[in-house]
Amino acid sequence: MKRFPTGTLFQSDDGLDLVLTRTFRAPAADVWASVTEPERTARWFGPWEGEAGPGRTISVQLAFEEQTPWTEMRIEACEPPRRLELTAEDAAGSWHLELLLSEADGGTELRFIQHLATAEGIGEIGPGWEYYLDPLAASRDGSAKPEFDEYYPAMKAYYEDLTPTKPEA
Repeated sequence: MKRFPTGTLFQSDDGLDLVLTRTFRAPAADVWASVTEPERTARWFGPWEGEAGPGRTISVQLAFEEQTPWTEMRIEACEPPRRLELTAEDAAGSWHLELLLSEADGGTELRFIQHLATAEGIGEIGPGWEYYLDPLAASRDGSAKPEFDEYYPAMKAYYEDLTPTKPEA
């Protein structure tokens, strides 16, 4: 199946924001559960363990990466069912992620944001998040989980060619 990249890049005060958006025909509370409850995150990203809450650190298993490693993620902000902010450091680098949910007309928009210092590695980062967000959708609608090779290297050039635009209003 042909996949199309959806990411956009915005200039921020601290660097760049890579933004990917998905829309679900479900209330925000249900989408929130898909991105925060361990048994539901296990379906598309990986399970997590620990005492969740702002300022706390949880262990997350990257279930669809080689060797399914565990990584520590710090919860910077948790405002159910609207905003989740996480940071992590691992062998692949630093990760500053934000998930924003907004509900309207019987649906919920998920804006997935990775805050970046520079665009270095965006040709791998962008396709990686496209890959994870589509299994999120598949976990919700029962469709088949896509394969990573549908995203990378097919989307690499798109992401490497992204030009940052001015911050969103």
